[in-house]
Amino acid sequence: MTVLLRIARLHKQFGDRILFDIAPFSLDAGRAYVLTGVNGCGKSTLLRILAGLELAGTSGVEFAGEPVQLDPYPAAMRAAIVYVHQHPVMFSTSVADNVGYGLKVRGTPNAKLARIVDDAMEWAGVSHLRGSDPARLSGGEKQRVALARAKVLEPKLLLLDEPTSNLDGAAREQVLALIPQLLEGGTTVVMACHDRDLIGLPGVVRIKLRDGRLERRNTNRGEPPLSLVT
Repeated sequence: MTVLLRIARLHKQFGDRILFDIAPFSLDAGRAYVLTGVNGCGKSTLLRILAGLELAGTSGVEFAGEPVQLDPYPAAMRAAIVYVHQHPVMFSTSVADNVGYGLKVRGTPNAKLARIVDDAMEWAGVSHLRGSDPARLSGGEKQRVALARAKVLEPKLLLLDEPTSNLDGAAREQVLALIPQLLEGGTTVVMACHDRDLIGLPGVVRIKLRDGRLERRNTNRGEPPLSLVT
């Protein structure tokens, strides 16, 4: 399988505290990963670093086969990586405007933008909320809108921070049902979570952040373990 992102070493610390020191680290194209670990171990921080929202010490970084530096964050990665926060921020416009915001910033023609947004809202099951005020949405509705907003950008790497956190019942099931579909277009998905149903999705690779190291829990026999810092 083709490697999408490779980092020879990824180091993060706050003052004298080393949060993690990972070597090496890689993500395959078109594969789903679940990132687990106790609260405070650095899961969200790791996602934010990969998304260019936080700085860290890195060396030997390659993205889509090309060597890059994460500081300053390269334009190629900014266009190809989307981060969805645990509590998605919504603009005070409408659901449709929120879903299409990234495309508008990219200069997508209005007619094409409208078609893509319509398809994404139908995919996420939020078409009926098109003109709604995002402030009035439930937690599950906001998550589905956020996933639609991410999907329209066709990211190579999608980073989801606790996508089912604080969701119960039907809302959680609706979000769970969308995750496998994100892989159909070849997107690599990394989900930081504690959700056993996400961890147990077919084909998902579990990676655990513990004591500053990243461990791979094989879901398929024969897969090599992820290298650890020694």
